[in-house]
Amino acid sequence: MSSNTDSPLPAESPVPAEAVRPRELAAGFEDLLAANADYAKNFSYSGFDGIAHAGVGVVTCMDSRIPPLELLGLKPGDAKVLRSAGGRVTELTMTGLVLGVQLLGVRRILVIPHTRCAMAAMSEDALRAKVEAAAGKPAGYLPLAVIPDQTEALHRDVAAVREHPLIGDDVLVGGFLYDVDTGLLEQLA
Repeated sequence: MSSNTDSPLPAESPVPAEAVRPRELAAGFEDLLAANADYAKNFSYSGFDGIAHAGVGVVTCMDSRIPPLELLGLKPGDAKVLRSAGGRVTELTMTGLVLGVQLLGVRRILVIPHTRCAMAAMSEDALRAKVEAAAGKPAGYLPLAVIPDQTEALHRDVAAVREHPLIGDDVLVGGFLYDVDTGLLEQLA
């Protein structure tokens, strides 16, 4: 993805430009907006400064079985949480980590993939075939980046964070595996 564009979509995206322009609001979000209204009635985080008050940065998977703050005993305002498919350190999550370290108080970084991850359970061809079957259209342009060896990938990601010139030697970086069946973390790097 080019950093010289205003669009979050890659230049080769099949989404036509007119589809990203503002248009009529989509229906189907009423239940979530109602839940948000209930949440806002007792909202207690107004005035937060955006600093990671526990000094923690987390990169983890987008999987909905992972509650990053809760599993670490943290609360809103304590950590910067970045998610990616498979819990991988990507260009975008690395940017978030650099911003967290340099501007938002992050002093410890945890990279946390998890057990029973779809990104580690099949080949890229198999995952692409599943996406194409579900979508009913080709997805050859979509980068999937499956993870053939989670432990090796975790070690590489932790090393990439530790070696990044804008992270700094005084920042602690660790790699952990979250077990979605027990809730436990195991430190692997």
